[in-house]
Amino acid sequence: QVQLVESGGGLVQPGGSLRLSCAASGIDFSIYAMGWYRQAPGKTRELVAQISSTNWVESSLKGRFTISRDDTKNTVVLQMRALKPEDTAVYYCNAVRWDINMQYWGQGTQVTVSS
Repeated sequence: QVQLVESGGGLVQPGGSLRLSCAASGIDFSIYAMGWYRQAPGKTRELVAQISSTNWVESSLKGRFTISRDDTKNTVVLQMRALKPEDTAVYYCNAVRWDINMQYWGQGTQVTVSS
């Protein structure tokens, strides 16, 4: 059974930082591209950052958000800094293998940026 379990969300003031973590089980983690998506109320889900099995990073928010992975612990981390109210969303962990068109999602963790 595949599980992606996110943690680290919460309420933070503008300008603050949060660290999201996703622990994966039930997959061969090292061969999956891992990513973080987010979905704000009334908006479509969007890619925040993705890191491939060879550590190639794609990010729409470079400079503020940093993605990293630890294949020894089957975890992927999203370090977020200088948070803005528009970063408020549910953040989802994603695991994907494009070669076999297989992907999995976590349940999501709420991030709220507000004073």
